Amino acid sequence: MKHNTMHQITYKNIHNRFKLNGIHISREEMFYVAYCFIKEGKPFEQHIGTFLLDWFDEKSYIELSTSGTTGVPKVIRIEKQAMLDSALATGDFFGLEPGNTMLHCLPTNYVAGKMMWVRSFILGLDMKFVEPTSNPLDKIDESFDFCAMVPLQAKNSLTQLKQKKIKKLIIGGVRIHRALEEELVKLPIEIYETYGMTETITHIAAKKIGAVAFTTLPNVTVSIDDRQCLVINAKKISKNDIVTNDIVKLISDTQFIWEGRLDNIINSGGIKLLPEKIEDKLSKLIPRRYFVFGKDDETLGEKAVLYVEGEPFVIEDSVFNVLNKYEIPKEIIFIPKFHETATGKIMRNESVLSL
Repeated sequence: MKHNTMHQITYKNIHNRFKLNGIHISREEMFYVAYCFIKEGKPFEQHIGTFLLDWFDEKSYIELSTSGTTGVPKVIRIEKQAMLDSALATGDFFGLEPGNTMLHCLPTNYVAGKMMWVRSFILGLDMKFVEPTSNPLDKIDESFDFCAMVPLQAKNSLTQLKQKKIKKLIIGGVRIHRALEEELVKLPIEIYETYGMTETITHIAAKKIGAVAFTTLPNVTVSIDDRQCLVINAKKISKNDIVTNDIVKLISDTQFIWEGRLDNIINSGGIKLLPEKIEDKLSKLIPRRYFVFGKDDETLGEKAVLYVEGEPFVIEDSVFNVLNKYEIPKEIIFIPKFHETATGKIMRNESVLSL
């Protein structure tokens, strides 16, 4: 269904097909729900209550905190109308219809969790929400048309996903490792990996699991700058182009292949190494969390180092046969526990500095 009447819909409306846990709830009743959550709810419900009051207040914007993966988290202001337009684009891209059922299992104190609420209000979805845990389908008996998860939740839900408890699943927040992708490709449901950030109000592009290139959502085009980094043009979300530090291979103005972060590039003896590409090649060969990061070196200027989480163990040289000679880490360092953001993204710099 194409929502061609975007300009007629405002963030103050709730779709007449919207349901919360199977019950029709009006805009006025949402205030009562919000107050109940804040007064009597668990911490995750209190976050929901606070967001609902923010969404339905008189301000035209909401303040969001960025994840802080690559720097200090900052508070940014996002227009509610832009969040609404983002929700409509998601509805178009994934073919969501009024009355579709949706499971919400993400924390509402982050943008992805907030947007699940906005999508349900605007698109008229029947939403059930559960506490955000690492295994959200554990006690779920019914099936749903749509759900969003982070990779850890998807990994822990493989058994239930095989039972088709979710028809259409989107996964975002952190990049999907190849080992998990190979498990997800086998499942009998539609699964997409999404690309986005707080500044883009969650995803602006998605790709089917197993596909190489991301395709942008409606009303979004992309280009690259002289650093080969992605530049996002999404006028309904941001008046200005959003310049990222993501190195991509551009296929067209609506398709791109993600290759790595500019911040992470290692210049080793004049050879530029992308840690994410090295990590991807090693994805099924190291049974722990790990990352590749640059370290100062007298000879090379910078060398590639493999950092592995947990107690030291022997990693055979043969593991690195999948890499070319420049990519092979010059050192392996074990870190007892990686630093990570509240949304589970590994903070490379902080993890290394903690040694």
